[in-house]
Amino acid sequence: MKTMKKTKLIFGLMAIVAFSGCDVLEEMADSVSVPGETQYGLSQDEMRNGLTEALEVGIRQAVSDASQTNGFYQNDQLYVSFPPQAHKVREAALDFGLDAQVENFEKTLNRAAENAAGKVKPVFMNALKEMTIQDAADILHGEDDAATQYFRRKTEEKLQRICYPEVEKATSQVELTKHWEPIMKIYNKARLMTDDPEINPDLNAYITEKTIDGLFVLIADEEQQIRENPEKRVTEILKKVFGSLD
Repeated sequence: MKTMKKTKLIFGLMAIVAFSGCDVLEEMADSVSVPGETQYGLSQDEMRNGLTEALEVGIRQAVSDASQTNGFYQNDQLYVSFPPQAHKVREAALDFGLDAQVENFEKTLNRAAENAAGKVKPVFMNALKEMTIQDAADILHGEDDAATQYFRRKTEEKLQRICYPEVEKATSQVELTKHWEPIMKIYNKARLMTDDPEINPDLNAYITEKTIDGLFVLIADEEQQIRENPEKRVTEILKKVFGSLD
C-alpha cells in the first residue's frame, strides 16, 4: 500500500510540472538568488558600502548642522524651550518682567545642546562600522526611516552616556544656573500664593534628551533626502544602490 501511495505522489508531481510548462521552472530559477548578490543585481558588498557611504554623509551633515552656533537656537524643529513641567515658571517670570532673563535662559539651553551635539559623531561612526549585510538589506528595503530607526537602536543608550556630561560641562561654562536662579526665586515667591508645587527639574537630563531627539530629526531629514532626491546621490555607488529602488 505504501508503495502505491508513493507511486501516485510521484506521478502527481510530474503531472503538475508538465502542465505548468516552462513558466514555473523559470519562476523557480528566478527565485534562487545568486550567492553574494541582492535581488536588484547589486553585490552584497555594494549594497552595504553604498548605504554606509550615504549614511556617513548624512550623519556628518546632521552633526554639523546641529553643533554649529544657532543649530538648535534658530531651528524651529530643534529649539529647546523651557522644560514642559516648568512652563508656569516661565509664565511667572514674564509676569514679573524678567523677559531678558527668560530669553538668556532659553539661549543657554540651546547653546548647551549645540555643544553636546558636536561630540557624538564617533558614536554614529561606530554604529556604521557594525552594520551587517542583513542590517543594510533591512534598511534599503525597509520603511522610509529604517536607517534612523537603526541608529536609534544602536546608539541611543551610548548617546545618553556621552551627551549628559557634555551638557553638564556646557551648562557650567555658559553659567546656566546664573540665569535659572533668579527665575526660580521669582516663581517660588509667586507659588506661595497659588499653592503650586516647587519645581526643580533636572535641566541637564532635559537638555540631553532634547539634544538626542534633535539629532535624530536631522538624521531622518538626511535619510529622506537620500531616498527621494537623486541629486543627493553624489557618487556612482550611491546612484546604483538607491537608483535600484526608484
